Amino acid sequence: MRLSVPSHILVVGSLAYDDVHTPYDSRREVLGGAASYFSLAACLYAPVRLMGVVGDDFRGSDLERLRAKGVDLAGVEHAKGRSFRWLGKYDHDLAAAETINTDLGVFGDWEPTVPPAFADSEFVFLANILPEIQGRMLEQVRAPKAVALDTMNYWIERRRDALAAVMTRVDIVTVNEAEARQFCGTHNVLKAAREILALGPRAVVIKRAEYGALLLTKDRIFWTPAYPLDEVRDPTGAGDAFAGGMLGHLARAGTFDDATLCRAVLHGTVCASFAVEDFSVDGIERADRTAIDRRVRELESLVSA
Repeated sequence: MRLSVPSHILVVGSLAYDDVHTPYDSRREVLGGAASYFSLAACLYAPVRLMGVVGDDFRGSDLERLRAKGVDLAGVEHAKGRSFRWLGKYDHDLAAAETINTDLGVFGDWEPTVPPAFADSEFVFLANILPEIQGRMLEQVRAPKAVALDTMNYWIERRRDALAAVMTRVDIVTVNEAEARQFCGTHNVLKAAREILALGPRAVVIKRAEYGALLLTKDRIFWTPAYPLDEVRDPTGAGDAFAGGMLGHLARAGTFDDATLCRAVLHGTVCASFAVEDFSVDGIERADRTAIDRRVRELESLVSA
C-alpha cells in the first residue's frame, strides 16, 4: 500500500572535509562524508534525519547547506577536536580513488546514540562505519520498514566476522565490485552477490561505477547501466548519493517489492550521475526532482530498449 506521505529516513555516517586531486583539477577542504552525499540525495524524496559528529573546526555554513535542504540535524554531535578528513587522488580514468591520508578526528571516538525522536524512522541507512556500531544502531530503532548497509574494504579486512553478522540483520547490502569480491573471495560478481544474499538480506546491490549497478533478490536479477555523461569530475561521493536516491525512492513509494527496488536502483544511479558531475557535494546539491525524473526516464529507455 502506498503511503500518503513519504517515510522518514535516518542516516548514520560521516561528515567530513575532503582534499580531492584528479589529473584535471583539485579541491581542498570541501564538504564530504557519506552522510553529506546521502542526505542531499535522499532529501529530494523524503524527510532525512542525520546522525554524525563534527569537530570544532567544522564550518557552520556547511551544516546550513544541509539544513537548507530540510535535513534534520538534531542527531549531529559537536565534539572538541578536528573533524574527519580524507585526502585522495584519482588517475586519468577516475575509476578508483587512491587514499593518501585519512584522519578520523572526532569520528574515531564517536559512540552514537539514536535520539528518541529518530527512533521511529521507517528507513535507515548505515553508512560505512564500524560494523559493531552499525549493529548497535539496529538495536536503537524501533521497527524500520527497511535498513540498508554500506561498508568498505577497511572493515572487510579487519572486521569481516562482525560485518557478516550485521549483514544477517539488514534488508539491503550495498557494496562495490571490489568489496564484493574481497568479502566473498571470488572474482565472479554475481556469485559474490548470491553469497551475500544467502546471509539473509532481502536485496544485494553491487555498485559497478561506470558500468552501472546490479540488483539481486531471491526472485530477481536486475542491471542498469550508468547514466551516460559527457564529463565526470569527481566520483568521490557517487556510492553514497546512489544509496540516497535508492532509499529515498523506497521511502517515497512506501513499498519494498522487487519492482519498486528495480526502480529505486534507477533513481540511485541517476543521483550518482549528478554527484560525479562536480566536486564535493555541489552536483547533487544543485539537483532537483524535475532533473532527476527526466534522467530516470532516459535511463529507463536505455534499460527497456
